[in-house]
Amino acid sequence: MFKRTFSNMTKEMKQGTEICMEKYEKWSKEDLIKRIQELELAKELPNTNTVDVAKVNNIEASSHPIRDENSPKLEESKPKKKRTFDFSKHNTRFIALRFAYLGWNFSGLAFQFEPTPLPTIEQEILNALAMAKLIPSPELDSCDFSRCGRTDKGVSAMNQVISLNIRSSLSDEEQKLRENDDKEIPYLTILNSLLPADIRMTAVAMRPPPKFDARFSCDYRHYRYLFKKADLDIDLMNEGAAKYVGPHDFRNFCKIDGSKQITNYGRTIHSAKIIPYKDDFFCLDLKGTAFLWHQVRCMMAVLFLIGQKLEKPQIIDELMDIDKYPNRPIYEMANDVPLVLYDCVFPEMEWLTPMDFNNRNKLFRSFAGFKGLAMDHQVKSQITQIMQNIVMKDEAQLLHSPGCGAVNVGNGSGRNFTNYVPLEKRDVLQTFEVINAKHREKKLRKLEMSRQDTELPNKTN
Repeated sequence: MFKRTFSNMTKEMKQGTEICMEKYEKWSKEDLIKRIQELELAKELPNTNTVDVAKVNNIEASSHPIRDENSPKLEESKPKKKRTFDFSKHNTRFIALRFAYLGWNFSGLAFQFEPTPLPTIEQEILNALAMAKLIPSPELDSCDFSRCGRTDKGVSAMNQVISLNIRSSLSDEEQKLRENDDKEIPYLTILNSLLPADIRMTAVAMRPPPKFDARFSCDYRHYRYLFKKADLDIDLMNEGAAKYVGPHDFRNFCKIDGSKQITNYGRTIHSAKIIPYKDDFFCLDLKGTAFLWHQVRCMMAVLFLIGQKLEKPQIIDELMDIDKYPNRPIYEMANDVPLVLYDCVFPEMEWLTPMDFNNRNKLFRSFAGFKGLAMDHQVKSQITQIMQNIVMKDEAQLLHSPGCGAVNVGNGSGRNFTNYVPLEKRDVLQTFEVINAKHREKKLRKLEMSRQDTELPNKTN
């Protein structure tokens, strides 16, 4: 390849610049900046005896041309027409997906029709499904969507389940055979590559049982609430937890939502006990068929009061007596972050994990993000403990000082009090009948206002 010395090339560039100086005056600011950047790049070429002419020509060719009135206009490139994906040309199948998530970066599980401060878990999943062209649109009604259990803002889950209709590359007959699963679209790999690292798809049921529904086919839900022992009496807490077992009216252990118009607050708890978890941590291990809004957090809040010996275990029996407590006493719920939907238990069905498919190299890459996330939390936890030993070295003495009481709500700080007020002496909330009636009245007023606005005559000039 023909080459020339760098000094000769620099001299030629200077001469060319002098010739074109007058025409530079017609350039825009953006074009001039671009040209300067290209000239700077030419200066930064390796200081060798020779310079590759092809490279210099490429730089010059990429620069903005000097245009005048007689220069021909360059044809503008036409934007490419976006192809629409025709779902009618593809088959579908009904599947169930099992997944885990860390809840503190999300506004709960359920898809919301109004804007939320943080995205929801289902919003992220539906967006990933739509982006991969697995469902027509990121909406619940586009795919016969059903969820097992709804978790609130901050709450995590380890084995959450959804069921839905999804695009398939197999015929109806091919879908029935296990040996064809490796020919199917790799749902788990695709979704894990598109979802945030704190949401991970862990299993898929390609052939759920007939009439399967993620919500109504679930036998029971299994929750765990993690907490540090600190100064809590675990035996007293276990005595109180045992009182939750069986069918009870839990209206005083939940948050009442008028929009749901619930009138039956009876729920059945299969088991409830405090068990050791790890190091100085314990957890409430709770199993039940179904749960009310914030029920587990309210149950745990009362157990904290018992563990601190601020209330006796019998307070649970009393709160379940709706004749004695027709209205719920005002108390603060336990914190949301330590709560985990640990498992959703279904009748026997075939779950396939990523290890059951022949794309393990892609699986390894898709889990790398979560591995980094986990390491980040572990390192930060260790550093926080080092700082805790320095900042909180006098904590034990403060706990027994006058006026330094705090109700444990699972978040480490609690709610401070000077003199504790027992639940029986506190103000109470409105009954669910009153709350439901107020919501109905508010809804009727909105409908009436909307009707009146519609009936107003159109004003014409």
